[in-house]
Order: sequence, then C-alpha cells, then structure tokens
Amino acid sequence: MSSFILRGNIISSRDAHTLDITENGYAVCDDGICRGVYTMPPERYASLPVVDCTDKLIIPGMVDLHIHASQYAYRGMGMDLELLDWLDSYAFPEESKFSDAEYAKKAYTIFANAMRKSATTRACIFATAHSGATQILMELLDKTGLFSFVGKVNMDRDAPDSLREHDADSAAEDTEAWVRNTLSRYERTKPILTPRFIPSCTDKLMKLLGEIRQKYDLPVQSHLSENLGEIELVRSLRPDSAYYGDAYARDGLFGDGKLSHTVMAHCVWSGDTELDVMQKNGVFIAHCPASNMNVASGIAPVRRYLERGMRMGLGSDVAGGQTESMFRAMTDTIQVSKLYWRLVDTTKKPLGLEEAFYLATRGGGEFFGKVGAFEDGYEFDAVVLDDSQLKHPQPLDIRQRLERAVYLGVDMFGITAKYAAGRKIDIS
Repeated sequence: MSSFILRGNIISSRDAHTLDITENGYAVCDDGICRGVYTMPPERYASLPVVDCTDKLIIPGMVDLHIHASQYAYRGMGMDLELLDWLDSYAFPEESKFSDAEYAKKAYTIFANAMRKSATTRACIFATAHSGATQILMELLDKTGLFSFVGKVNMDRDAPDSLREHDADSAAEDTEAWVRNTLSRYERTKPILTPRFIPSCTDKLMKLLGEIRQKYDLPVQSHLSENLGEIELVRSLRPDSAYYGDAYARDGLFGDGKLSHTVMAHCVWSGDTELDVMQKNGVFIAHCPASNMNVASGIAPVRRYLERGMRMGLGSDVAGGQTESMFRAMTDTIQVSKLYWRLVDTTKKPLGLEEAFYLATRGGGEFFGKVGAFEDGYEFDAVVLDDSQLKHPQPLDIRQRLERAVYLGVDMFGITAKYAAGRKIDIS
C-alpha cells in the first residue's frame, strides 16, 4: 500500500442527494485508506508526496455490481430479442465456448484489460459454469489491481448440454472444490456463489448451494424479477414460493442480515413483499438500466427504491448492456427514470446527477465495505479525469464539468490515473 496526496478538483457523495466538491483540494491516502479531503493538507501529512492533478476531476472509483465477463466478446450484438430468447440465441452459445481453456484465456484477457482501463475499481462478475475457465478469469483480474467478486455460474437445468451441469450433486461438489481452491488464493479477487437464476437451478442444487454459502460464509449474486416471462417461468417451477425472491430465501441465498451480502440484479418487477424481505435481509439491488432496455425487461422504479432506503448500486450488465462504461450506466439511470416518471408514475420524480453518481460510487461501494467516498476511514479508490478535450466558450463550475464528463463519456478516453485501495493501477 502507498501513502500520498492527490491534488485536484475532488468530488464525492456525502449522501444520495449531495455532492461534496473541493476545488483544487487535497485528498489524503495513508496506507491505502482515505484520511479526508482538505483545502490544505494538515501538518501531520507534510511528509507525504503530492501527486499534482491540478484542474483535473478526481472522483471515487466506480463500482459495477453486475457484469458478465463471458459475454463481453459480443457486447453490442443481439439487441433485438427479449431476455429468454436472447439467452438461448446469444448468451448460452457464447458461454459454451469457455470449456476451451485457450478460448477462455483469450476472451477473458480482453475483458480484464478493458476493466483495467475503465473507471471501475470494484466489480461483481459472472463467469460461466466452467470452474477451470473461471479460475483463469480470477487470475487475470487479480493482476489488474481491481477488487472483484467472481462467480462460477451454476446451471443444472434449462440450459444447453454444453452448459448444463450433470446433476445437482456434481454441480455442488465442483462448486465447493472451486471455492476451496480460490477462497484465499488471490489478493483482490474472491469467489461469490452464483446460481444463474431460478430457472437454471433445480431445487436440490439451490439447497446444496445454500449449505455451501453457510459453510464458507460467502456472498451471493444472481438475477431477480427481471422480466415478466422469466417471472412466470419461476412461478411455474417454484409454486411453493410466495414470490420470486422467496425461491432464494428458502435456501438461505437471499441474505439474512448476518452472513455476507447478497446482490440481486435488475428487480424491475419486485413487489412490496419481496422488497420488504430484501430490506430486512440487507440484499443489494444492482440496477442495470441499459440491459433492462435492450432485452425489453422494463423500467425499474429506482426512485421508489431510493425512497424506501434500499441498498442499491449500478450494474453495466454486459452484454445485456452494451458497454462497461459506468458513466453510461449513470446517464441511462437518469434517462430511464424520466421515462418512468413521464409514462408510469408522475409522483416518482426523475433522478438527478447527484443520485446517479451516488449509486455508481458510494451506493454500490457499500457491498465491498467502506468504499466509494473520500471520507476518513474509507478505502482509497480514485479515478483522475482530464476533461480538457471538452472545449467550452465560457468557464464552468466543477459540478457542470462533472455532468458533461459523465454524459459525454470521458471515462472512455480521459482517465489519466486510477487507484484501488491506494495502489496505482496501470491503465496504459
């Protein structure tokens, strides 16, 4: 871990509605931990080197709570189908290729390099059902310097033969062996239990995964209430469940306020009962607006979730989403909230920049602990942005510059430095 001070225009979320902006300020990193933001650094930090980023924008690292590494190769393709047809036509055929270790290494190297160069410093990532390929991904990601949870996907029904695990017992045995092999193997990359979703996992496999979770105190990631067709399928497969999330909860895979966290992607159609249990159990929502549009799932009522105080962040959901850019995820979040307000419920006002920025940093960062803000005690994740290419005929204040940088995608061409827990990441 390194200790240093970043000097520049420092922007961080105080809460979901408020940005703290310090123009030409100093953010102190002491052994990987933020020790606050100052107009002048305190005397006790006088010996630390100052990295001069004068007039650049310094923001917390972005947190992507939901992305499929195995789908990165075909991002931006196949956006003409709804979810279940899209999975059959695009996702499953591509993921089948990861039985070949050489293909997995080639594809995952491309993905890992893209994540390294992005504004993302933390991510929850789906791999495939192949434990060997998943370990290749974990090795590559750990070398980037990002922090990530990576999941070997579980599927023992409703999938092509090339992806469907032989049976629940063998799937659970393979998953537990993978967990044991990777739990302490990497510095910054950890396993996360990943039942793809209820339609692809038998009741027996879900029960066995719940036992593995409890044994190893693992986090969980999956999909929830994404698409109306999917919800109907779950209702037919699990008639014993009171609601979609109950199919996870019955097997201890829906948080309980004690074990490690659970993150559920989408939640477009979650009802009050489901949300009540999620809130009680501390389940995170990964809001994925691009994917929700691309595979025609719907518009998630994000304002409603914020008003309820749900734990929530953003997901790019590549390749349901077309890009790993979390700035794009922020703008999509704002734009779809306007459609929800205009077309669905005029009492739920649209989100603004402050709220979307909060979700992409501090909101999602909570899944990883004290992450996503420049406050004393938080891990020092930072991205330095040069927005000087965005010419303007008059001076702009820092918030205006941030808004332009987000909407015009400066994270895709203007990152000059990136840090995760105080360690500088090579973005060349």
